[in-house]
Amino acid sequence: MTVYENINALVGYALTTGLIEEDDIIYTKNRLLELFNLSGFEDQAQAENVPSVKIEELETILSGLLSYGAENGLFVDSGIVSRDLFDTKIMGCLVPPPSVVQKKFMELYKKSPRDATTWYYKFSQDTDYIRRYRISRDVKWQTKTEYGDLDITINLSKPEKDPRDIAAARNAPSSDYPQCLLCKENVGYAGRLNHAARQNHRIIPLRLSGGEWGFQYSPYVYYNEHCIVFSYTHEPMKITRDTFASLFDFLKLFPHYTVGSNADLPIVGGSILSHNHYQGGNYEFPMARAPIETRFEVRGFDDVTAGIVKWPMSVIRISSTSSGRLVELADRILRNWRIYTDEKSFIYSQTEGMDHNTITPIVRMKNGCFEMDLVLRNNITTNEHPLGVFHPHAELHHIKKENIGLIEVMGLAVLPSRLKKELSDLGNAIIRHKDLSKDETLAKHASWVKEFSKKYPKIDSSNVDHILKDEVGLVFARVLEDAGVYKRTPEGKEAFTRFIRTFC
Repeated sequence: MTVYENINALVGYALTTGLIEEDDIIYTKNRLLELFNLSGFEDQAQAENVPSVKIEELETILSGLLSYGAENGLFVDSGIVSRDLFDTKIMGCLVPPPSVVQKKFMELYKKSPRDATTWYYKFSQDTDYIRRYRISRDVKWQTKTEYGDLDITINLSKPEKDPRDIAAARNAPSSDYPQCLLCKENVGYAGRLNHAARQNHRIIPLRLSGGEWGFQYSPYVYYNEHCIVFSYTHEPMKITRDTFASLFDFLKLFPHYTVGSNADLPIVGGSILSHNHYQGGNYEFPMARAPIETRFEVRGFDDVTAGIVKWPMSVIRISSTSSGRLVELADRILRNWRIYTDEKSFIYSQTEGMDHNTITPIVRMKNGCFEMDLVLRNNITTNEHPLGVFHPHAELHHIKKENIGLIEVMGLAVLPSRLKKELSDLGNAIIRHKDLSKDETLAKHASWVKEFSKKYPKIDSSNVDHILKDEVGLVFARVLEDAGVYKRTPEGKEAFTRFIRTFC
């Protein structure tokens, strides 16, 4: 297709998705012509043509426009990052200004919160802020464990940088604007080689616990309607009583969502600790389905039900018809945990002036009640476990080495993209009885394969993929067990009870 045909096709896509209306066609075409340094169409028929376009054709249309842009010096094609910068600029020509988006959202919200978020999620995909064609490549499955079905994903939607991009980013001018990828100043920002473009990005303003916040979707959606709720102020993550109040304020606005916060300390926190934010979505996580296995009562909180959840990590669940009562109790639990030390369980609140105890909180609606999970976290390290005592241990790093953040705490594994090829190659090697120790890439999996192979009378081409997926899921369960501060042993359960007595 010629550049003119691709421009017309992109306008057709914008009409199909509702990003523009009939009256916007000429205006949009002219904006695209300007972007591509074109003075006009080659003939009148071409100028008036707007083909019917399917949503799934967007990737092909953008690819054609990117090729033309690179060939004609509109941008230097140094790899995926530079191409993403330019195709976001293209899509920015189709996206209405923030005021229009916010007005549409609020009109739908008056009908129902679900109508508003359903529209906004589709809008975020239609603008290519969420790249559907990349998300569809993610690998997903479930694995049965003693804790219920865990959700496993190999994330392929976040592209790996080309070495040329890495080199270019290293030499790119630095800037403190926007201060990070979560700041409100990202809306409409052109981006640079070391900061993603956001011309197609729009946010919804909120007020939570008296403060200004923004609501948006993650461009790398790990689950349905994966949203990010961020403070308008660029300030570090901090779990406090106000965190709990803000989470419930968001839940009251969007009761069909689950929302939670990463912890506020390195190792047990998320990947962005510099900007206070939460994550949520319209999704039932495995942890929400896990039952309470040990109930307890808290003096002065007769209107709150409480218990320990049957989960590989250490989770206290509290629920009530009053969110205020849950905030009050959660704050008590947090304050007690911050200063709690139990040497017998190797739990230290502080060493050498460094704090170790914090909480990962999650809230949701359940059967007409507010429900809150408080996951106890500790980030202490030792010479034996330099990445964290309550972190995936070294023997599991061949599958998962990264921090265990909010999403994985709730039972959804986000595994590195390398595993897609590694598991495929591993399956072929297993059925061919190859010596894994002699393969530079697969050697790290050798002892794992040797261990689980004993469970199966036969592993061949008919079952190897299924077995590998199940075994990866079981490794993820062990990852969560490692991250739990109290182990699921008689001694661990007794130690957990000792802490609960501090606030009951």
